[in-house]
Parts: sequence; structure tokens; C-alpha cells
Amino acid sequence: MPLDSAEKQLPLGGTSRASFDLPVNAETENVSADRLARKLSPRQVQMIAIGGTIGTGLYLGTGRALATGGPASMLLAYTICGGIVFVTMLSLGEMVAFVPVTGSFCTFAGRFVDEALGFALTWNYWANDAVSTASDVIALQILLEYWTEHFPGWALSLICLAFVLCLNLCSVRIYGETEYWLCLLKVVTIIVFIIVGIVVNCGANTQHTYFGDKYFYVDDAPFVGGIGGFASVFVTASFAYGGTENVAVTAGETKNPARTYPRVIRNVFWRILLFYVVSIIIIGLDVPYNHSNLSSEKSSTSPFTIVFSEAGSAVAGSFINAVIMTSAISAANHALFGGSRLLYTLAIEGYAPRQLGLINRFQIPWVAVLATATISALCFGASKIGTGQLWSWLQNLVGVSNQLSWMCICIASLRFRAAIRRQNLEHLLPFKNFTYPVGPALAVGLNIFLVLIQGWSCFSPKFDVVSFVSYYIEIPIMLAMFLGWKLYKNTKIVPLDEMDLITDRYQLETQGEILPDLHGLDTTRTSSWFDNIPGMRMLKSIENWII
Repeated sequence: MPLDSAEKQLPLGGTSRASFDLPVNAETENVSADRLARKLSPRQVQMIAIGGTIGTGLYLGTGRALATGGPASMLLAYTICGGIVFVTMLSLGEMVAFVPVTGSFCTFAGRFVDEALGFALTWNYWANDAVSTASDVIALQILLEYWTEHFPGWALSLICLAFVLCLNLCSVRIYGETEYWLCLLKVVTIIVFIIVGIVVNCGANTQHTYFGDKYFYVDDAPFVGGIGGFASVFVTASFAYGGTENVAVTAGETKNPARTYPRVIRNVFWRILLFYVVSIIIIGLDVPYNHSNLSSEKSSTSPFTIVFSEAGSAVAGSFINAVIMTSAISAANHALFGGSRLLYTLAIEGYAPRQLGLINRFQIPWVAVLATATISALCFGASKIGTGQLWSWLQNLVGVSNQLSWMCICIASLRFRAAIRRQNLEHLLPFKNFTYPVGPALAVGLNIFLVLIQGWSCFSPKFDVVSFVSYYIEIPIMLAMFLGWKLYKNTKIVPLDEMDLITDRYQLETQGEILPDLHGLDTTRTSSWFDNIPGMRMLKSIENWII
């Protein structure tokens, strides 16, 4: 494809120099996707990637998961979701290292699959981040109840929202440094929790007894609630893992992303293994599923608080509550950042009012930040609904939205890699997904299956309308946006030969040179053990259908 093609109008995510009448400098009125300041250092991006997934979903949501599904169901669900996220991040890392744009996976869906999919996914994920900001701010009201019920929760939410808003309106370097230290605190806390959990299990607890695996066999454990209990844990796990993919949204503001992101993505596996799987094992071993009020999703009944309390710490509750509060602020900060960048992407692509693409002197899309933050006004109505109930509904919405996003990322990855091979550009990839094509195809199939079955509990023992809506409303909304835009614009699936693999390619536009394969693995397949895996033909069929 000639370099001149980078100058023309392209589908969602494919605009490099398209005109939207938004001034960039004195010479031109053109706007590009690469207008934001690249001031996030590799150190900051690494820590954001490591700690970005640790939030209220892990601290508060695991109690609900343990109570409804039991220790074995929780461990299996979190492990399966962790595997999906790992493959998704490998797929995303391959694309973002090659085309490091602010819109990230939403941009890729439009450029590599169909403009309508990019449109639907970007709006859906923007709503996801906006709702995540609201859920994290609402969680602060739940956490405040641990200390007092006399201070108005809405006031705390307003104060923290204003703080997060200020961070996102300043230089992205300030955002990155703040997130660095907040994430570091979360990482240290998880490591301390794992150590304390092991000590508690071995006998250093208030009961002065060795726990071992006895809580895996209490009453209905290890599997509680049958298939319904098992299925319901997946949406909780998806909510907890949500935000892992959001680190790629920082690509447009990261120094040397083609070198930084391969290292970041390769660390995802260890992050998932340590912070989630090991933590879930510790919780299942040290906390019984029938512990009183475990599913209330309050700080006092958080499995983390219970484990520290078992260690005999008098200040365990206050310590964990303070940590969870900082995690909620960090998660809200992270979600507001991601949401504002996606809204900015929609604006510069012409799918939202162009004023949302305006940037301030720090090269921050300030109008998009303000617009995204307004969704968090939900927190002020939380007291009328009930903060715990509202947070649970929002948790379901965000969890399903995350699964739909992971599915779209893997579909885009299959299409991207197929086009890379068709256009003979595979040797230029700075990073390669070694699980291709099995990993992405399997992740697509698993996500579809989980989205459909995880709402099982809302049908039994009686139909729960509100829960049904929170589990499944995302599906018709996503389909309506996709089909509506496809019919309105008469969009087509992008042919592999015509797919734009030039625009915004970092090594061409910024460095003026082609990077070698810095961190990727050579995964060119002629005959592989992958081919002998049972069900490989079915996975290849899924891949071919997507392509």
C-alpha cells in the first residue's frame, strides 16, 4: 500500500491526517489521532499495567463470588477468565506495538474488521469506562460505612471525583506518576496479603489451628449453587479483570510504544498468576464460603479483611479499608482516563461532536474528560437505590461489556494477522502473539459461551427481571449500534488486501526506520503440535469464518 494512502480519510480508527476543522497548529486545521503528548515513561506504563487490574472487583467482588459459587467455582472461573485475558492481551499487544494509537483496540476493530464494529465497540467501551468510573466512586460510599454512617457518602464521592477529574485535566505525566504510586501500594498490599494468608493457613491464626484445605469441603463446598453458582462467578471475575486491556489506550501517550508494550504485555501472565490466581487460592483456603454476610460486598466482610483479622491484627479492617479506598480512586482515575481517550477518538473520527476532540495546553482532551466524568453523577442517586445493590448491577454491566470487548479484540487480532501475512509484512511485527491462531479463536468461542450462560442465576429459583437486564442488556445495545451504523453507512468487512497497515505505524511515522523483532517470538507455523490438539479443526473453522 503506498504511503500516500495514509493521508486520506479512512474508516473508524484509520484516520491519520483527516480534516475535522479542529486546529492543531498555526499552519493547519487538520487533526490526527496522534496529537496527544507522549509523556508516559516505560516505568509508569509498566506499573499501570501491573496495578491497573487491581481494584474493587478483587477486594470486594471476591466475597460475593465465594459465597455464590464456592472456592472451587471461584478458582476455576478466575483461572479461565485469566487465560482469556492473557490471550487477549497477547493479541492486543501484537497490534498496539505495530499501530500505537490512542483509540487502541476500538480503533483496530474499525480498521481491521468493519467500520460498524469499531463504531459500536468504541461507544460501548466508552460507556463501560464511564460506568466503571461511577461504580468505583459509588464503592467509596460502601467503604466509608466501615468507619461511619454519619458522614454523607455523596460528599466523599464528589470530593474524590473532583480529585480524579483534576488529575485527568493536568499533564498526562502527572496522571502517570500518581497512578504509579497508587498501583505500587496495591501491588505491595497483594504481596503482603499472600504472605499473611499462607501464615494464617499454616496455624498462625486466632483459632490456633491448621486450616489446610478444610474450607474446600465445608457443607456444599467446593462447588456451591450448582451450575448457576458456577456460571454467576464469571461475570464477577470479568469485572475484576476489567481494565487490563485499558493499558493499551495509553499507547498514544507513551514514549516509544513499539519497545515498551512488548515488555508490558509479556508481564501480563505473571500479573494474572500472582495477583489473581494465587490470591483466589489463598481466599478459598482461609475463608469459608458460608462466612456471615460474605456476599454483602462490604469492606468489613471482604475476604482480605477476614484474612488479616484471622492473623490477629486489631487494625486489619481499617488498613484494608484504606487500601481499598485508594484502589477505588486509582480505578476511577484509570477508567476516566481510558473513557476520555475513547471519546476523543470518536470525536476525531467524526462519530461524536467535534468539540469533544479539543485539547488543552497540556495536550489533554479536556472536553472529553468532562463529558465522561458527568456519567459519574450516578453516584448521587445511589443512596435512593442502595449503594450495594447499585454497585452489583453496575458490576454486572461492566463485566459483560469487558467480555464483549475481549471478544472483539481477538476477532480484530485474527483479521490483523491474516492481513499482515497477505501483505507480506509479518517480518515487521515488533511483537508476535505466539498463541495465534488457536488462542484468539478459542478466546472468541469462550467469550460467546460465557456471555450467554453466566446469567443462569437470574432464571432460578425465580426469574429476576433486574438481574436479567444487568446481565444481558449489553448484547442488544451492542448489536443495535453495530447493525444501525452498518445499515446507515452501508459498511463492508475490510478486505485483507485493502486493510490499512501504514497509517499511524509508529516506526514509519516517528522513527523513520523499521524496527527489528525486538521482543517477539517467531511463530511462523508450518507443522506444529497445535495441529494435533483435539478440536483444532473447529478452531481453524472459527478463524476462517472470522477472516
